[in-house]
Amino acid sequence: MRLTALPAFQDNYIWALQTTDGRAVFVDPGQSAPVFDAVAQGMQPAALLLTHHHNDHIGGVAELRQRWPQLPVFAPVDERITVECERVGDNQRVQLPGFDFSVMEVPGHTRSHLAYFGHGHLFCGDMLFSLGCGRMFEGTPAQMLASLTRMAALPPQTRVCCGHEYTLANAVFARHVDPNNAALQRRQKEAQDMRSHCLPTVPAVLADELQCNPFLRTGDAAVVAAVATRLGRTPADAVETFAELRRWKDGFSA
Repeated sequence: MRLTALPAFQDNYIWALQTTDGRAVFVDPGQSAPVFDAVAQGMQPAALLLTHHHNDHIGGVAELRQRWPQLPVFAPVDERITVECERVGDNQRVQLPGFDFSVMEVPGHTRSHLAYFGHGHLFCGDMLFSLGCGRMFEGTPAQMLASLTRMAALPPQTRVCCGHEYTLANAVFARHVDPNNAALQRRQKEAQDMRSHCLPTVPAVLADELQCNPFLRTGDAAVVAAVATRLGRTPADAVETFAELRRWKDGFSA
């Protein structure tokens, strides 16, 4: 399988996972033009996978379906996604010739957010980012933490394919929380080098995220201590640690 990050908008990625014969699944096409360009260079569209309803993740679907009316589209059960599609939910599978993905319901960023896991790749939209996580627009801290914990339990070599290029900004906050983390320092340097050469910093490897991403480490002593300093007391549990960490990030400026 060949993975390609197609840049869209200012910092979005549309993911294309391609078989050896050129057939490709496209994830979260917020714009149609990057997909049209990829097809012009030889990719053959096999399906679209949608993680959630935000327009920067689904805005190109209608134009793509105009071009390929029979192109399968898989999406969460959410009335805000109005394109014709096959609705999928937790523990279902998306199976196509050459492709097999398991569907995970991961509420938090939105109430109906999905992730797709297959072929060693996790397509997680705006739920999990390298060194960060999405904002909670509709979910609760308990939901968000449960969703992140579930994704964190996937095989360590899983490649985390998120929807935005946020790694450098996330690294600044993560270093503020956990300044003595050597693995985090290495990841920040690696990401800086990648961006200096105009390369995507993702996909990230899940094993690395488990060492570096504070939102996946709510039980880690250094993260708990940083949150306790902000609260003026020890957080009651992992949910409170996560909630305060997310609140801290929401208002953070370097």
